[in-house]
Amino acid sequence: MQLNKSSQATSNSSPKDSASYPTFILKRNQRLDTLNITVEEYEHRETGAVHYHLASDNPENVFLVALRTVPMDSTGVAHILEHTALCGSKKYPVRDPFFMMIRRSLNTFMNAFTSSDWTAYPFASQNRKDFNNLLDVYLDAVFFSSLNELDFAQEGHRIEFVEPDNTNSALEYKGVVFNEMKGAMSAPTSRIWQQVCQHLFPTTTYHYNSGGEPTDIPSLSYQDLKSFYETHYHPSNAIFMTYGDIPACEHQERFENLALKEFKKLDIHIAVDDEKRFKAPLRVSESYPLDEPDSTNKTHVVVAWLLGKSTNLAEMYKAQLLSGVLLDNSASPILHVLETTSLGRSPSPLCGLEDSYREMSFMCGLEGCAENTTEEIESLIIGALEDIVANGIDQDKVKAALRSLELSQREISGDSYPYGLQLILSALSTATHRGDPIELLDIDPVLLQLEKDIQDENYIPNLIKEYLLDNPHRITLTVHPDPELADKVANEEIAKLASIKDKLDENDKQAIVKRAQLLKQRQEEDDDPSVLPSVTLDDVPVEINWPESEHLEVPLKDKTFPVRFFAQGTNGLSYQQVILNMPALDESLTKQLPYFTSCMPELGIGNKSYLEVQALQSAISGGVNVYNTIRSDINDEQSFKNYLVLSSKSLYANQDKTSDLLRDTFLHCRFDEHQRIRELMEQISSRKEQSITSQGHSLAVGVACSNMSPIASMNYQSSGMAGIQQLKQRIKDFENPDSLAEFAASFEQLHSQILNAKKQFLLISEQREKEALLGSIKNTWENTLDTQAQTSQFSFPPCRERVEEAWLANTQVNFCAMAFPSVPVGHEDAAALTVLGGFLRNGFLHRSIREQGGAYGGGANQDSGTASFRFYSYRDPRLLETLEDYKRSIDWMLKNNHESRALEEAILGVISSLDKPSSPAGTAKQAFYNELFGRGKEQRAAFRQQVLQVSIESLKGVTEKYLANQQPSIGIISNKSQSSQLESLGLSICQL
Repeated sequence: MQLNKSSQATSNSSPKDSASYPTFILKRNQRLDTLNITVEEYEHRETGAVHYHLASDNPENVFLVALRTVPMDSTGVAHILEHTALCGSKKYPVRDPFFMMIRRSLNTFMNAFTSSDWTAYPFASQNRKDFNNLLDVYLDAVFFSSLNELDFAQEGHRIEFVEPDNTNSALEYKGVVFNEMKGAMSAPTSRIWQQVCQHLFPTTTYHYNSGGEPTDIPSLSYQDLKSFYETHYHPSNAIFMTYGDIPACEHQERFENLALKEFKKLDIHIAVDDEKRFKAPLRVSESYPLDEPDSTNKTHVVVAWLLGKSTNLAEMYKAQLLSGVLLDNSASPILHVLETTSLGRSPSPLCGLEDSYREMSFMCGLEGCAENTTEEIESLIIGALEDIVANGIDQDKVKAALRSLELSQREISGDSYPYGLQLILSALSTATHRGDPIELLDIDPVLLQLEKDIQDENYIPNLIKEYLLDNPHRITLTVHPDPELADKVANEEIAKLASIKDKLDENDKQAIVKRAQLLKQRQEEDDDPSVLPSVTLDDVPVEINWPESEHLEVPLKDKTFPVRFFAQGTNGLSYQQVILNMPALDESLTKQLPYFTSCMPELGIGNKSYLEVQALQSAISGGVNVYNTIRSDINDEQSFKNYLVLSSKSLYANQDKTSDLLRDTFLHCRFDEHQRIRELMEQISSRKEQSITSQGHSLAVGVACSNMSPIASMNYQSSGMAGIQQLKQRIKDFENPDSLAEFAASFEQLHSQILNAKKQFLLISEQREKEALLGSIKNTWENTLDTQAQTSQFSFPPCRERVEEAWLANTQVNFCAMAFPSVPVGHEDAAALTVLGGFLRNGFLHRSIREQGGAYGGGANQDSGTASFRFYSYRDPRLLETLEDYKRSIDWMLKNNHESRALEEAILGVISSLDKPSSPAGTAKQAFYNELFGRGKEQRAAFRQQVLQVSIESLKGVTEKYLANQQPSIGIISNKSQSSQLESLGLSICQL
């Protein structure tokens, strides 16, 4: 492997080279050129708190404070504490400072996380004033939390009468986390993961559900919560991590003055113990709820091993390499046998390495299995491992897995989380377990060592023997579907609540009524937001950031191809995209398009099988991605442009080969590998069905908006609920070989229609690599045809029919959406509607849907792409009441006087979203595609200016015009127990 000399970590500098605040000791610092950061480690003199600072010239500064939280039950104490800690503190005694600060900030990220063994509070901002405001609030929330008992009841759990003032009505459980975890544990994958951990870790914290089991959460008392806080939320148990261009000493001065000076060292050592190791493998059986009449071939089988400690970084990287070799792609030996066996429908989504726990684990298995196939599946996996040990493995696959490790380390990401936060989170688990996060981030010495190690052809076989075959700490878990389990659990909850009620005397009943009244009173209080720090519109940058680029023409044969080149700091990676103007397709081919793009990079090329292509992709690139990108015209949501994109990334040394790979994928993709296509479609179907409990709000919105525009309709029919239903049926149809052959033939037909499409190229790299990258494009694509007209603008008849539809799925909670037709982004009302979404969420919906209603989340937004204004709820215990709250929010907007402060907060939220930074490559891609779809710098700047000029009067104007007295569309995802209530709403009901 070729490693740049500049990527090596420089020697540790003297501690005196980095300034620290007097109350902190600098223990060491180290330059990591690969990541363009200097990592500094400090310790607080008084409390022993650790501070890791990742010094960078990046102005997007990141803060995180983490506490080791090691619960030994499934009451969700750490998770509920994370929520409750953010509900008011000593310095900021308001009821909801966290969500209030979201509205008063220009943050680029703001959240809180509960993991299995830590709880973290991170945020990021590009504005120094904003960063310091958030730091002030976060430190007070973590170390001086109020922990009001009513907030515990709201966020955690409580019992109330179904009719709050009627003690003769039944009892019910309420609570944000209670409903959140009901939703989370509705997903079979989440439940099976917990079952794996329960058996693989019989004695440590991982045996329990740190988020909380819905059956156990009501057992947590308020006193338990406070006791956990007192021992765990102390600086002696804290890890501070920062990233960016603010010096460590400035952070430390604020840490000291805002929090640490109030504490002495606490004599505690919170840690995860070593797991007691098995002497022989175990086989265990569990069940999961399946809300379907047919449970045939719905069993899951997972084989899991407990490995060594994640703090032993040499062992961790060996395990990562081994996992990559075995499971990286379809040519990897274990993934190959799992994808091609007839014993199951597709590989388990749990396949892979878990390396964030103190002790690592490796898992593989199948889903969609027959009931009695466990022994065969276990033998299949063990046999495949034994075969590698006996016969070895292709060294090219081992080298490819190592290159994948290098590429993932070099890439500067940051399109989902800020880049600095991603670095911090990658190091956090190691720091939590008192390992060395600096060593973790410095991967180059590890790569060099592994490069030497894999020269031995027995290296991987020996790792398989040591980590897996000769390791007795193994479980084989079989999880059977149980169509009656959901009803059984629901009935047990009803019986438990009835039993509780039977034991209540009149004083107890009145206490429940009184608490409900007090909580409602607290929820309806209007706190004084002026006690919180804030940025204002005066702090908003005047200009928007837009990357520079070059418009080039590359001569190919007798014509030229347009190329956009962005010179960005990509750290040795180049990004190539081929963008094709999509021709007009008939309805049947349009429905095939998302499956075509998903399957295309996973199939063979020319005379190469898909296995050979997968190996090639892994060896030279970060993989090939093919997707369809489609957006409406800025002035007409019924018209749109449609492009097909082929994309890849690679180290500079492999960019020529990557260009060839993209060309060959486009020109010579094979559609005759019918069994492979079936395997891929089964995997796609499984992933989409499993996404319902995590993406239910988006899917419900997709139902409600499905007739708003052509794009919304296509999304609903392809990736929405209708698409998931059709895909399930299509998988059943593949039992007939003719049906599968017909499906593959449609791919051939679609491919033939795009072969001569108009092309353009997007290239991203550092400036010095520009000419080489352009040369790769010229040499690779010069003999390809390009005969289609350039336009790819399509128009459809107006599409605005109302929808009133509910879908029944495998979920314990609801997702409720309501949508109104609105306007595209070019309309003069688009800015006001965009601000209105945040205004309604901040001022009304957050309180009514989340705090009072108990849903995990809810809000409203304007989608200018489909010209729709949407209300939504997430993991919601209610149905009708939520829909009524949406309507009430409209009346609230129109009938009340509103403060200018609330308007400013809503505008800040929109500006923060518009100005959110991305990775260097992500910034270039966003600019390119925004310009491609008519949303260039001038349009974005004009829209941003319109947002800044929105008034209360304009908010009321668009509310009156688009929402008041209008008949909305309704989309709901629920379960069969809610059928009667859904029917009472007059909704058409669909069964997934």
